[in-house]
Amino acid sequence: MAEHSPSINYADFCIAVDPQRTLNFGDEGDRLCYIDFTPIRGDKVIRKLKSRIMTHRDKGTCSLFMGHVGCGKSTELLRLKKELEQEKFFVVYFKGDDYLDKSDVSIAGVLFVIAGQVSQALEQTISPVSGRLQQLVLGFRDTLFTELEVEAQAKLGGQKLGVDSGKKELKLSTIFGDLTMRAKNDPKWRTRLNDYVTPQLTQLIYGINNDLIRPGIEQLKEMGYRGLTIIIDNLDRVDDRPSASGRSKQELLFLDKAEDLASLDCHTVYTMPLRLRFSNEFGALKNRFSFKPECLPMVPTMTREGNVLKEGIDKLKQMVLARALPSLSEEERMDRVSEIFENEDVLERLCRASGGHVRELFRLLLQWAEEETGLPLTTDSLKEVIDEEAREMQLRISAAEWALLRQVHESKEVSDELEYQQLIHTQMVFEYSYGRGPWFDVHPLLLEGDKL
Repeated sequence: MAEHSPSINYADFCIAVDPQRTLNFGDEGDRLCYIDFTPIRGDKVIRKLKSRIMTHRDKGTCSLFMGHVGCGKSTELLRLKKELEQEKFFVVYFKGDDYLDKSDVSIAGVLFVIAGQVSQALEQTISPVSGRLQQLVLGFRDTLFTELEVEAQAKLGGQKLGVDSGKKELKLSTIFGDLTMRAKNDPKWRTRLNDYVTPQLTQLIYGINNDLIRPGIEQLKEMGYRGLTIIIDNLDRVDDRPSASGRSKQELLFLDKAEDLASLDCHTVYTMPLRLRFSNEFGALKNRFSFKPECLPMVPTMTREGNVLKEGIDKLKQMVLARALPSLSEEERMDRVSEIFENEDVLERLCRASGGHVRELFRLLLQWAEEETGLPLTTDSLKEVIDEEAREMQLRISAAEWALLRQVHESKEVSDELEYQQLIHTQMVFEYSYGRGPWFDVHPLLLEGDKL
């Protein structure tokens, strides 16, 4: 019963609501904190992705998944991972920005990271045979080491640098991992690797498919697995600045190299930059992939008509309370709201101010808690936090942007113009899918003044 549960400690509460915390659906403790927003978010995105993989389990599929940074994509992808594992799929999940420099992502770099992560995962379960691929990658590595050593010797007047090509370790995952991390941390390495590998992409993809993925799937099926799925998270964080060609790194990867991204003979799920959805090339992007990109919208707190949406706010309340009281039922949590907040109304005020953006809600909550320095959190301190956040946000907005924001607020629509893309990229405009969706509205903090 709720009355027998331990009291809520302020320090523990602040740790529990850390905005950077991603719930791992595979962890039993984190699962207690998970709230299913599917009934009010609109499209059942994760259910679609899972069904697609299950339906086409003997044929590789490539899916794109997008949404605002911080809206909960990673949590949902980890839920997909857990559910697929329960269906006896071997799932390799990793965050792309752990191994790639976000400002300089190439298709060669992405494929190297995928091959490295897949080989590492398979080596822990089976005995992959990838001799030809291994020789190909060793050739890449040895050539690069030789070139760099020759250059270094020339700079040092012929003195040997002593670069070690590391031939003693022949594990495929180690070779890929070494090259990947060198490329991430050293721009010269990254440029050389891309220049050397890009002309041989066809050969590299052939090797990954025929010497790593296909033989790996055959061995996995002998062990009772139904297939292989690779989930690459955080690839939506690729830099959107234009390259030397004038196209952004996002366009170069997801448009120009779409065929290569979709070329692996297993199931792949990539997170894609939301900005591309509002590009005038989005139609071309959809035509390059077999399946329409899926979008995870915000949790709605208001209807399209501007009425308070109780179902959405109640879900967000439970999300907050579950972090503090994970082991309790929803009813028991609500009975203890007053231990954390001055009243239930002020918790609702927080939820509405976030616009249904998960990370934004926790960021405001943590800022509120630090302002208060103790529990329960009060109405007055929340007002101070909201007023300060609203002022800071509004200071960054130009007169032209205010005009666009008024149009969005009135019409609940956006176009593919660059100005609208910028509003979405900077999270001044959110997307929802409830009722007649999808539709758009401005960040609620922009409604705090008289500009709109």
